[in-house]
Amino acid sequence: MVNQKTMILGVKDLEDYVRDDEADELPTEPMTINMGPSHPATHGTVRIVLTIEGETVRNADVQVGYLHRCFEKEAEHATYTQVFPYTDRLNYVSPMLNNVGYALAVEKLLGIVEKVPERAQYIRVIVGEISRITDHLTCNAASAMELGAMTIFFWAIKAREWLWELLEELSGARLTHSYVRVGGVAYDLTPNFGEKLLALYPKIEQAIKDIEAELLENRIFRDRMDDVGTFTAEQALAYGWTGPTLRSTGVPYDVRKDHPYLVYDRFEWEVPIGEKGDNFVRFSVRMAEIRQSMKILQQALQQIPPGPVVIDDPRIILPPKKEVYNTIEGMISHFKIIVDGIKVPPGEVYSYTEGGNGELGFYIVSDGTGRPYKCRVRPPCFTIVQALSTMIKDRNLADIVPTFGMLNMIGGECDR
Repeated sequence: MVNQKTMILGVKDLEDYVRDDEADELPTEPMTINMGPSHPATHGTVRIVLTIEGETVRNADVQVGYLHRCFEKEAEHATYTQVFPYTDRLNYVSPMLNNVGYALAVEKLLGIVEKVPERAQYIRVIVGEISRITDHLTCNAASAMELGAMTIFFWAIKAREWLWELLEELSGARLTHSYVRVGGVAYDLTPNFGEKLLALYPKIEQAIKDIEAELLENRIFRDRMDDVGTFTAEQALAYGWTGPTLRSTGVPYDVRKDHPYLVYDRFEWEVPIGEKGDNFVRFSVRMAEIRQSMKILQQALQQIPPGPVVIDDPRIILPPKKEVYNTIEGMISHFKIIVDGIKVPPGEVYSYTEGGNGELGFYIVSDGTGRPYKCRVRPPCFTIVQALSTMIKDRNLADIVPTFGMLNMIGGECDR
């Protein structure tokens, strides 16, 4: 029989009912659950051990390392040139930026940074900025999809694919390019590369406008992103943040502006920054940076001079195949560079560039042989991801997905 008190309640009965309910209430206990490490349960192969009370996160133990690739040990057993394919796999969404960062580090040790041909420097900027655009498109597309905006994912990935097809035409590989070389790049731009890139501009710009039109005033998207994952500038600097996540807190640090390399000091562009440092601002900063990269690309294509794309030094660059096959000198030179590697003078260097997620640094120690004695990489997203547990503490369980997504952890870069 149904208790009549639960069906029809007067004021007095209601007071008695509430008191009875409170008396019967049992104390709750926190629950520990696993999130990940399987992708796409998490935005990458990472495990988060959560302590929750209901839907509230009370503690989070973020555990990386499930995609560990032994990059630094592999580099010790490869020649300086053979390390390039390993750098591709650090951030596999913008591998060209990794190629450029590593090449600059080796060139500093060799003392040839100023000798790299101008055309090669412009080409490095061009392929790097294209990669930055594809990186930001991927991050924002995946984050939107994880909140249910599947159409946005298709629009952004389609725009990314146009650019990847252009890079594939240039390097022969869709994703892992190994295109840059110590002393320049592997080969010149393909015919009409600039015209093809500029022809994509209206389509990419339209895709960005469509994405912004659908999301920026979308109540569901804004409710999930606004004031979620908020981080102050002081906190970001204390954790060692760089890149779009740091700039979203209002700190205008960008290696391309503050410590110019290649020919970045010849272009006019701005560093987008935010104020609140929440997920929505991080999303917006990346969208703004796409437009700034397009501006840099336009100027680079206008300014790029003719000339060689690699340094003229037989100790560093492989001889032409014609010489290898027809002269003993060419064959010996080819053999020595392939087997022994480029002989880099003893010393150490730290070289840093602006990667897709922030400051990408390479610390190389040379013992005078053709292989690095030590090749340490400072990946931008490792320092960013370490703040995740702080950012999601006392937040709703559902806030983990957009917050983690906008930090843009790349497994290969984080677990190098």
